[in-house]
Formats: sequence, C-alpha cells, structure tokens
Amino acid sequence: MSMKTNSKKAKTKKQNINENGEPEIRYKKKRRTLGERLSSSLFLGPSFLGVMLFFVVPFFVIIYYAGIDSIIGKNFVGMDNYKMVFENTAFRQAAKNTATFSLISVPLSIVLSLLMAIVLEADIPLKSYFRTFFLSPLMVPVASVVLIWQVLFDYHGVINELNALVGGVSVDWFKSQYSQVVVMFLFLWKNLGYNMILFMAALATIPRDILEVSWLDGATPFQQFIHIKLRFITPTIFFVGIMSLINSFKVFREVYLLTGDYPYDSLYMLQHFMNNTFKSLDYQKLSAAAIIMSVVMIIVIGILFIFEDKIGKDVEG
Repeated sequence: MSMKTNSKKAKTKKQNINENGEPEIRYKKKRRTLGERLSSSLFLGPSFLGVMLFFVVPFFVIIYYAGIDSIIGKNFVGMDNYKMVFENTAFRQAAKNTATFSLISVPLSIVLSLLMAIVLEADIPLKSYFRTFFLSPLMVPVASVVLIWQVLFDYHGVINELNALVGGVSVDWFKSQYSQVVVMFLFLWKNLGYNMILFMAALATIPRDILEVSWLDGATPFQQFIHIKLRFITPTIFFVGIMSLINSFKVFREVYLLTGDYPYDSLYMLQHFMNNTFKSLDYQKLSAAAIIMSVVMIIVIGILFIFEDKIGKDVEG
C-alpha cells in the first residue's frame, strides 16, 4: 500500500538539481476547469464592459473626431486639426501655464511632504496632533477651500489688511503676477498631508537592522538617509510624483471657482481651454487637444516608470 502511494507522489512532482546542488521540487500546475473559467469571467465581465463603454470606446471616438473636418461633413483631414491646435494662441498659453505649474508644484510637493514625514518619524512631542493637523485639508470640501482662499487673498481680504497695517500696498492676488504662486500654496496645502502619510508608511518598512549596522559603522543620519532610506523609498517617491502630477491637473476645480472661465493669463490652464472649446462645440479642436494631452501624459508617466524600474532593480540587487 505504501509502495503505491509513493509511486503516485513521484508522478505529481519532479526533482531537479539547482545551482547549489540541492534537489528542486517542481509541482505540476493545476488546470482550471471550465466552470472556474466561466465563474471568473462572470465576475470580471461587468468591470470589463464598464471600462470598454466609458474609456476605450470614447477614446476611439475622440481619435475619429480629431481626424475629420466636422460632425456633419465627416471629411478626413489628416493632421490639420492638430496643426490648428498647435497654432492656437490660447492652447499654447494654457500648455505653458500648466507645464510651469506642474514642474514647480510637483517637486515641491514631493520634497516638502518627505521632509514632513522625516520630522514626524522622529520622537517629537505632540506628533499625533501635527499629523492630524496636516491631514485636516483632506477633509475640507472644495467649496470651503475656495471660500477660505477668497477670504485670505481677495483684494479686501485678510492678507491685504495685514499688508496695509505695515504700510504695504493692496494687491489683487488673483489678477497679478503672483496668482499662480497663490494657487501653488493652495495645491500644496491640499496634498502635502496625504503624501506625508505615504512617505511615513514607506519609511516604516525600511529594515531596522540595516540602519543599526550603518550606525555602528559610523554613518551619520544624513548618510543613512542618502544611501539607505532614499534607496528604499524610491518606489514611493515615484508613486507620489505620479499622483501629484495627476492632482496638479485637478487644481482646475479650485481655479475655476475662484476666477471663472477666463482667469488671469498665468492661471489659464489646459482644462480652461478644454472647457471653453467644449462650450463653443468645436469638437474637432477639442478632440485633437485631448489626444495631444494624453500622449504627453503617457510619455511622462512612461519615463517615470522606466526610471522607477531601473532604480527598483538596483535596490533589490
């Protein structure tokens, strides 16, 4: 009886010799039955149909609209719509403002939130209160945020009142050269707390024994951060960067509520251009601009993923 059992086990597993000269056991993969495949397809079906209906199909519709002259004529015009978008002054201004805002606010968001996480990682008094304070903007609705910024930065707001007390001149912040700086403060105030929590979680996963060994070898806290912590939290840095980049485009909500359809030149974002083009029913220009914006975002995020993959392999090695 035991002989038969051993022979059956020998059929289900196969021994090989690995590089270290040790036996390696490989089990055969269990094939899924037809019922299991059908049940998994039924569970995935609604999500698949939703993605196709609301994302994939509209994307191909946009590609079609970007290649025709009008919805009525439907004559193929090639790259004319893209050329028209690039020659549009409003689009160039919006692209420049959006790129400037993202290139400044996203790195600031990463650096400041990482510094906050490092400070709160230390054993300081009232640490839990500071953490709650930095997370509180996440619980504030957009309308309330807009109201707060209007109270602070309006021409007759609190900032100008304080400025007048010290002999300064009142500034219309949302219609001046400082308008984008004001919106950057708003963006950082809204997003630093969430990014800080992500960095705190990443710092907590660093093996303590590596830090202790480096401390015994005479490494300073700065050297530990540069050579150990920074390498381990690199995937989180890239994730926070991508999320901050996406959130930098979402700042249009606050800007729109603060300044309307046509704000000051430095606050005219790509979303303003998209919104105003949609109102004018110029679907061809809108579709071409949307595709250009999508391609740029795919390239930027793709480059970030390539760098993250290379650095991640270096850390694993």
